[in-house]
Amino acid sequence: MQHCQKWLEFLPFPLVITNAEDCIEHYNFLFARLAGGDTVGADVKTLFDQWKPEESFLVSVTLHNRPYVLLHHSILVEEQPFTLYIVADTTPVQQLRQEVANLETQLEAVMESSNDGIYITDEKGVTLKVNRAIEKMTGYPKHCFVGHNVADLVKEGTLKRSITLKVLEERKRVDYVYQLSERKAFATGIPILKENGEIDKIITNVRDLTEVNHYYNELQRAFDLNSQYRRELDLLKGKLKLIDSDVVIESKQMIDIYDMAERVADVDATVLILGETGVGKDVLARHLYASSKRSQKGEFIKVNCGAIPYDLLESELFGYEAGAFTGANKTGKPGMFELADNGMLFLDEVGELPLALQVKLLRVLQEKEIQRIGATKSKKIDVRLIAATNRELKQMVAEGKFREDLFFRLNVLPISIPPLRERKEDIVPLANSVLEKVNRKYSTEKRFDDKLESFFYHYKWSGNVRELTNLVERLVLTVPSSIIMVEDLPVDYAECECAGSHSVTSELNRVMTLKEAAEIAEREILALAVQKFHSTYKMAEELGTSQATIVRKLKKYKL
Repeated sequence: MQHCQKWLEFLPFPLVITNAEDCIEHYNFLFARLAGGDTVGADVKTLFDQWKPEESFLVSVTLHNRPYVLLHHSILVEEQPFTLYIVADTTPVQQLRQEVANLETQLEAVMESSNDGIYITDEKGVTLKVNRAIEKMTGYPKHCFVGHNVADLVKEGTLKRSITLKVLEERKRVDYVYQLSERKAFATGIPILKENGEIDKIITNVRDLTEVNHYYNELQRAFDLNSQYRRELDLLKGKLKLIDSDVVIESKQMIDIYDMAERVADVDATVLILGETGVGKDVLARHLYASSKRSQKGEFIKVNCGAIPYDLLESELFGYEAGAFTGANKTGKPGMFELADNGMLFLDEVGELPLALQVKLLRVLQEKEIQRIGATKSKKIDVRLIAATNRELKQMVAEGKFREDLFFRLNVLPISIPPLRERKEDIVPLANSVLEKVNRKYSTEKRFDDKLESFFYHYKWSGNVRELTNLVERLVLTVPSSIIMVEDLPVDYAECECAGSHSVTSELNRVMTLKEAAEIAEREILALAVQKFHSTYKMAEELGTSQATIVRKLKKYKL
């Protein structure tokens, strides 16, 4: 045993050798350092604070309140029995055990947080772990699965079928869709392989397709709603763009007209738009088209019945076949009705239609079909008709210049646009809107003087919106200064301005009661305030009164 001491020093852990009486015969330097000095002859058990045998080869001990493990092995040297003890620090082991426990806890948390069923077996198909989702899917608690072989569970009926058996058989990933009572499930079995290629474990993931399908249907409905809202938003953007660029809606009359246009946009009844030249009949017709579902299916086709010669108007409206008349296109030509199929046809100045064409138009409205010039067969069309005129069709009917039956066919949804002079609330906002657009067009920065806006408000505008638009563009192009004033008006307008500027004074010069004179002055001040301020609260602040009073006065004077 003398040579033992030498090789004991080469070993990297504390070692001690005891005789049959458990007295220490040999030890290495690491054990001496651990025990605190020379221990030869001492009973090994007395060196430790606690001595607790765990297994046949393992003893748990503590030294200086620190836990250790003694691994012991009996040896014979020259037929004498000895015991070899290896001292191991249990701290790393305990740390490792804690890490394993933490990983176990995390794995459990991950499995339980999943809505999918998770089923883990060993290489023989014995169940190691399942989560609560499996309980929910099968109706059986966990303990019915853990420790049992899936083959036995299938035989007993606890499991209807097992994808684990398919993985064991095919030794590869397996996907399968099957029925769970009234629910469908999608299962994926994945083998976990050892280094030698043998199966170590099998993990099965089971997803309830019923719930997935529910979410898919909800998502699809959300997509459909999103598409619908997007289409409606696009339509709305189109409407707003149209309104912002071509007409300003401030007056109650125009708000009511455009509200009604929104309501009838998707019905196929004929609309007859009435009003003086330049009031915006064309803009309203385009707004009807942009607001309707037909804008997604067909075109908006406009025909000015007063601008096309009578002898060409029929071929323009209804088209013609090849060789129908001298000079006709060799391949024929579709008419405006055909081009507007599934869309809208806007017949402007419909009162200018000759009587012969009125008969054909009536037939189209009744039969929903057209016949080209020179054709032998009719063709079905789906067109919504919008007609407009500045003439009194009723009077024309009485004079025999317009067919009564066609008038009633056109007059299904009549919309009358008032002239600009009857909706003064629109004048100044419209003028500023046109100014902004013209400034962008010509890269200028012009603005109106307050007195000029007052002139706009009181002027009669016999040419309506078209006249106002033309005047604003003319002023922007001809006035060199950035502020356009009343003095910059053309001569014919300036004369009207001079007459208009004395209108109130003239009215005040006649004999009247003080109350009448006060009301005239009050109305003029409110009219100027309406042009300058865009809210009744601001008007009330500037005029030194309450907002309720302003609202009441505006209603009184119809401002």
